[in-house]
Amino acid sequence: MINIKKYLSIALLGLITLSSCVDDEDSYTQGVWERKSDFDGVARSQASSFTIGNKGYLCCGYTGKKTLNDLWVYDADQNYWSKCASMPDEALSRLDAAAFSINGKGYITVGYNKESMTYLKDTWEYDPDTDTWTKMDDFPGGERVGAIAFSINGYGYIGCGKNDNYLKDFYRFDPTAPSGSQWQIVNGYGGTKRVYGTSFVIDNVAYICCGQNNGSAVYDFWKFDGTTWTQLRDIEDTSDYDYDDDYAIVRWNAVSFVIDGKGYITSGYNNGNLSDYWVYYPETDLWYGDSDDEYTPFEGTARYQSVSFSTGTRGFIVTGGSGGSYYFDDMWELLPYELED
Repeated sequence: MINIKKYLSIALLGLITLSSCVDDEDSYTQGVWERKSDFDGVARSQASSFTIGNKGYLCCGYTGKKTLNDLWVYDADQNYWSKCASMPDEALSRLDAAAFSINGKGYITVGYNKESMTYLKDTWEYDPDTDTWTKMDDFPGGERVGAIAFSINGYGYIGCGKNDNYLKDFYRFDPTAPSGSQWQIVNGYGGTKRVYGTSFVIDNVAYICCGQNNGSAVYDFWKFDGTTWTQLRDIEDTSDYDYDDDYAIVRWNAVSFVIDGKGYITSGYNNGNLSDYWVYYPETDLWYGDSDDEYTPFEGTARYQSVSFSTGTRGFIVTGGSGGSYYFDDMWELLPYELED
């Protein structure tokens, strides 16, 4: 009779030996950044983006010389870009606008026109089926740049940002409401004022973090389910607890996306341009990143003021700037489960 236990023990020993050899001879980091089709438009920073299905839309931005109002779409399945209708003449070109999508349509609001030095509050709806723009109600919270935007449960949300002051208000947008009543104020957010924060949505819950206030990075972290705001663990250690001693997440002008129920943050600025990436697990309220050199840094040039697309199973980063004089048109996708040699 075959001695099963003996053969299992030998097989297990072989696996352990093989694993040890791989660990000794090879070094791997988590995640591979794959370069995708370069953005077909002019290189820029401070653009805005939204996702509809498996297509990512990039709008507006700044080239270093002029503010833009063009719109482009990226087909994630086929890996190519197409030009869409630019925003109408009535809508000034803009940078640092806020964008989100609801029920198959995209929305752009607020921002700044550099040529006229004008803060903006107009809101525009883009219909990809007809490639047309429609003016909606102006954002009632006032003109601003660097606001946080997301959509959950069929509504769009805009909050925080900056004009002459740093802001922390939030408003809800309902595209089905009659003209004149499409925006409603949302109370209950008790977080820090911030500009250039970021957000991601998992299972119809929005998470907001990062940004800066009066030149300093903010570290509080919040979630919102459409009714209740809840403060989560800080993204920087500010207490006697050591759960986040190795966190290096605080930054502004970062991008975020969602892959398979986890939130990802990369790029941005904090005492220099950043290229690391961090992964958030909502079930444990913990982040994992490259503090131990285990996660592959972004493989493009370190940058900030980029935009991202998220299909829920794939995440992309495109465009951005570096130091106020370099502007990018390259695009990258994170493959989080592959190992980088």
